[in-house]
Amino acid sequence: MQVNRADAYKILTEYTKSDSLIKHALSVEQAMKKYAEKFGEDAEKWGVTGLLHDFDYEKYPTLEEHPYKGVEILRGMGYPEDILEAIMGHGTSTGVARVTPMAKTLFAVDELCGFLLACAYVRPDKSIANVEVKSVKKKLKDKAFARAVNREDITLGMEEMGVDADEHIAFVISALAEISDELGV
Repeated sequence: MQVNRADAYKILTEYTKSDSLIKHALSVEQAMKKYAEKFGEDAEKWGVTGLLHDFDYEKYPTLEEHPYKGVEILRGMGYPEDILEAIMGHGTSTGVARVTPMAKTLFAVDELCGFLLACAYVRPDKSIANVEVKSVKKKLKDKAFARAVNREDITLGMEEMGVDADEHIAFVISALAEISDELGV
């Protein structure tokens, strides 16, 4: 199957109606594309993986269903196994090991993207481009801020990827700033 963004976006919007979940998917897609470019990988494939990682979440939000149902749907459409494996590994509850660079990167950017968008939303200018690494790290220590974000997953993702925290946070901020109009930040 030839993976393409247009088809993936159609699947995303068929299953996901929430504006915030669509923006999350777009942010993860962007971070994945930028890391793929940095690593010399297939940016469209990595982007599609990011775009689709939570497409089933609105309809199947439980740990028993997500991402299992989505992967089943995508497998039926002929999506490649490496994409499905990365999606299965993006949460710790599945027990699927993240062994490929794509899977490790998806895990490392997923929760961070959500956290960075939250950081941007509370800024007076609501601008992701003006979010600073030191303020992100300070907010990560504040358990009351964006409490749904799993800080342990952010830390584990950076460890598995083998990236420096400051560099990773700055890289993802920069990636998201490129699509700030689309994200509304």
